[in-house]
Amino acid sequence: MGIQKDIVKFNVGGRIFQTTATTLANAGRDSFFGALFDDNWYLRQQQQPNSRQEFFIDRNADCFAVLLDLLRTGDLCIPPNVSERLLYREAMFYGLTDRVRSAKWGPFDGNKLKLSKSVTGQAPGDGTAVRAGPDGGCCVAHGSMVHVFDWMLEEHPPINLDYQRVNDIGWVNAENVLISACERLGKGDGGMGLFSSSTGDLRHRFNVVHDNQIKSFTAGALSFSPDYKIFAGCKGRSNEYGIGVWDQVTGKQMDFFYESHGWSLGDADKLQWLNGSNCLLVATLFPRKDNCYISLLDFREKRMVWSWSDIGAPLTIDEKRVRDAIAMEKCNSICVVNEYDDLGFIDLRSNGGSVRWSSRSRLLKGKMPDEPCYPKLALHNGQLFSSMNDCISVFCGPDWVLTSRLRRSYGGSICDFSIRGDRLFALHSEENVFDVWETPPPPVI
Repeated sequence: MGIQKDIVKFNVGGRIFQTTATTLANAGRDSFFGALFDDNWYLRQQQQPNSRQEFFIDRNADCFAVLLDLLRTGDLCIPPNVSERLLYREAMFYGLTDRVRSAKWGPFDGNKLKLSKSVTGQAPGDGTAVRAGPDGGCCVAHGSMVHVFDWMLEEHPPINLDYQRVNDIGWVNAENVLISACERLGKGDGGMGLFSSSTGDLRHRFNVVHDNQIKSFTAGALSFSPDYKIFAGCKGRSNEYGIGVWDQVTGKQMDFFYESHGWSLGDADKLQWLNGSNCLLVATLFPRKDNCYISLLDFREKRMVWSWSDIGAPLTIDEKRVRDAIAMEKCNSICVVNEYDDLGFIDLRSNGGSVRWSSRSRLLKGKMPDEPCYPKLALHNGQLFSSMNDCISVFCGPDWVLTSRLRRSYGGSICDFSIRGDRLFALHSEENVFDVWETPPPPVI
């Protein structure tokens, strides 16, 4: 890098600041300050090359002082006269939100998470899903409503689907949210729509084409691949049962994997793209179906390369009631969970094997609640998370030993949770509230 130690002067709202080019380069290439450098990391010269570099910025000077000190020291010290909301707004202008967040919160660790905030919404009815966003915010579905929150947890205009029940939600990027919804009989609606996360406006509606005709359909579980493909479970009125594939950039349908007789794809509870094997995990689970179906689909060869079902298995409660599943590629296994929060593992190296249940993970003691929520699974940074009633359990190590639990008393059972970046969001069912869990930063010595 050709960074020189030139002194750079800023006039921010009438207040003068001086720093070095080296300090500014700490902001990174994609920041406001990164644009001041050329490709070799030399400061771009102004029209008067012999004059000292000075830039005028018509922004808040107090916030600039905090952010400049962050670039100098790596520590975030917010004085009492600067509100966090104002500071985060200014950080967005300078492209420093990631640096502010990493300084405010430590690296994500499920065993060190602390409850940061609980947010109460205004939507009626039980919660459906919560999805963590790429910028630290989240979106929450209740019935036919989707509420979008930025990383300051300020709510954007809600998305109202006019009594169409939302089945799943997902972030395409920080500016766009994908929503799948049920088709209403006789209405010809439902399917999938791309909405602006900031305004709630519909930007694109995705179609299913069957026999060269556009069909109305119910869209279910969603998943995304790194090469900009969208996958969705689909149920139509004729033969459009299976998994649809769309191009994320053009919005056009690219493929459709039709479900075979005796198997279930269109009703899937969960889709998960596996980067290592370039396959899609499709899990249709009890009680959506009387039996459980888990499969891996290879769209390059248009075939099912692995499958498991409890059809014909002994009718024990453990085998029958698999509630969620998640692929663990590094372990060559599928992790499943039943309604008692027992973890089970299925070997991906053999088709149709049995579930190896781990009795050490049994956490629930005593009587089940009257209206328990179905458990959910997530894998993040080498840690396994499983929700059950009003808590989330964390499992670590090669044997997936229980190491900690996250719990709060208000809001009832957890119906869904989502992890991304440095935050865990937990959505409660009985009250319209979600919790935000974060890892505190290490102490400054």
